[in-house]
Amino acid sequence: MAVGRLKPGPERELAARYVDRAKAAARSARLAGFDTREIEESAARRPEDRRLAEARAILAALPAGALVMALDERGGSMSSAAFAAEIGRQRDAGAPCLALVVGGPDGLDPSLRDQARWTLAFGAMTWPHQLARVMAAEQLYRAMTILAGHPYHRA
Repeated sequence: MAVGRLKPGPERELAARYVDRAKAAARSARLAGFDTREIEESAARRPEDRRLAEARAILAALPAGALVMALDERGGSMSSAAFAAEIGRQRDAGAPCLALVVGGPDGLDPSLRDQARWTLAFGAMTWPHQLARVMAAEQLYRAMTILAGHPYHRA
């Protein structure tokens, strides 16, 4: 789930390619699949108001019982193998849904970060929103291949 829409272009095409690959690999990883949802960016004038409005829209769009993994620069780091293992643990525990949430250009509202089960960062650097979405899609695909025992992840 992400705030904003990816504009047509190479980032959108690459993100879609990884999401399609992840969807195809999900069955081998014993997962039901993926659903990609884009939430409209808020038109509020102040960044804090935009973040709050977007957080409310995200929470309203989450499936019932979803466990939230929030991507945020304040989050901790996790290796790809650990990310896959956590998805596998939640799958094995019967979690109904995991939601990987990418905020808008202003980031995530603290209320949403506080409700997230995990808060992850793609390192200490700030990444453009479009690239963060591509990286999230690739990591989901990588996690599916790790869980399925596919050789894509060479570690």
